[in-house]
Amino acid sequence: MELPKKIESFKVDHDYITPGIYISRRDGDITTYDMRTRRPNMGEYMDNRTMHSLEHMFATFVRSSEIGDKVIYFGPMGCQTGFYLLVRDADDREVLDVVKKVLCQIIEYEGEVFGASHKECGNYENLDLGDAKRECRAYLEALEKTENTDFKYPMGE
Repeated sequence: MELPKKIESFKVDHDYITPGIYISRRDGDITTYDMRTRRPNMGEYMDNRTMHSLEHMFATFVRSSEIGDKVIYFGPMGCQTGFYLLVRDADDREVLDVVKKVLCQIIEYEGEVFGASHKECGNYENLDLGDAKRECRAYLEALEKTENTDFKYPMGE
């Protein structure tokens, strides 16, 4: 049996990834952004409730933003260290600005988690705005500190 082709995200050396935003790949007019909220394989991972809560909040706000009509997908990484944001016809700087704006919107938001009802979500009881806000604060702080201005993954020494 021939082994399948290695996917792009497995070709990145995860030993050097730090919190930030990276271009994972470009497929025609669609850019996949790796929104890495924490270092991989360091023992600190997002719990399901945090991922789920941030997913509901971020997806709603980003689809209501100035790039909302370009957003293809937003969702968590299975490894629990970040999220993927797929955008059509992306301007990288605009996407970064919107990501920061959305993080601020979530931090400032007071109310119920979007989609937190039995009819809207398959696990609606597993949502907590405080968890989403904590994750957003930490990620926004990391984005503000990052020196990654080209959206490229860090390389090994």
